[in-house]
Amino acid sequence: MPLRHFVQHDTPVAGLDAQSNFKGAAVRIVDVRHTSVPIASPIKNAYIDFSRMDVSVVAVVTDVERNGKKVIGYGFNSNGRYAPKGLLAERFIPRLLEAEQGSLLNGAGDNLDPHRIWDALMTGEKPGGHGERSVAVGVLDMAVWDAVAKIEEKPLWRLLADRYRNGEADERVWVYAAGGYYEPGKDLPALQDEMRGYLDLGYATVKMKIGGEPLAEDLRRIEAVLEVLGGDGSRLAVDANGRFDLETALAYAEAMAPYQLRWYEEAGDPLDYELQARLGEVYGRPLATGENLFSMQDARNLLRYGGMRPDRDVLQFDCALSYGLVEYLRTLDMMEELGWPRRTVVPHGGHQLSLNMAAGLGLGGNESYPGVFQPFGGFADAIPVEDGYVRLPEAPGIGFEEKANLWAVMREVAG
Repeated sequence: MPLRHFVQHDTPVAGLDAQSNFKGAAVRIVDVRHTSVPIASPIKNAYIDFSRMDVSVVAVVTDVERNGKKVIGYGFNSNGRYAPKGLLAERFIPRLLEAEQGSLLNGAGDNLDPHRIWDALMTGEKPGGHGERSVAVGVLDMAVWDAVAKIEEKPLWRLLADRYRNGEADERVWVYAAGGYYEPGKDLPALQDEMRGYLDLGYATVKMKIGGEPLAEDLRRIEAVLEVLGGDGSRLAVDANGRFDLETALAYAEAMAPYQLRWYEEAGDPLDYELQARLGEVYGRPLATGENLFSMQDARNLLRYGGMRPDRDVLQFDCALSYGLVEYLRTLDMMEELGWPRRTVVPHGGHQLSLNMAAGLGLGGNESYPGVFQPFGGFADAIPVEDGYVRLPEAPGIGFEEKANLWAVMREVAG
């Protein structure tokens, strides 16, 4: 059962008609509901298994109506971090509902302001030590942006382009299929069949896990996938999920160099910037990291001290794990100040919020999970991936309603 946090607001926003639901009227958050949803499976990467993995799903209910229906924004956290249900229930949802409602609105008073809401959520929080609170805030932030776009009656990608990119939006987004997990009984033919399935779905580039077996076995796995890709290493990325020490990271780099892979991802601990820098000195092909850095400040330290190369390397910050889109906009501004173009960003997570961000903000692409972490992985049902690219729906908001199995979960949370 979803948990509900209902609050009755008796004080109208100054200067606005608190009873009206039309454009130009006050907007109120009247309820926030949340639950946790299991995405457990027998798969594992080099560091963890997913046998107990779950995610939080939230519904931010407003008093606004569009087309005869109450506007509700939805959000969830990406895989790899567990549902932050305690933080949501005990700290961040009460803080949001207890905030003075006028302080959460934009200047015109006709929509929520995600930046002001973010400030309210972070009231009383010290800097640093981001931990799991960045995930809880990211879940709520996603739901707020979904609601904002629905109130404005625009798809989020269009709203972002209008607000932050002078109206320019990408018509389609490059996406790659992430999979290749370790799994009991999964031999090389099964791995190859998985990758063929992604190609049949329209993906041109795939990613697989490494680091969960000895180097020699991982090389056999890589070569098996390369057979499926016609020997084209530029269509294969590999991900070690932070498993390696420096010696092992360098050994893999040397062994994989002849394959000319798309990228070599998260070789060492995400905060080991020295390891990352040393790796970049010897590995000429692109490196990728960032999914486990949860703030603008951590991202800045990576770019300052991690030896990352803006002419080739890939940044994978995930808004759903790192305080949401509000913080992500700060990260993008910081990157540009340090000479990093937005096209170097290909977010982790495989979710529709990052897809909207990629199209609206001009990022380099987006991860996709067509075969795992359902119902949260993948995109709109009616829009196929074609030649490694996907278009976005025109539905208002993030577009969750266009993915039937995900919408069924969210509708249940909303009640």
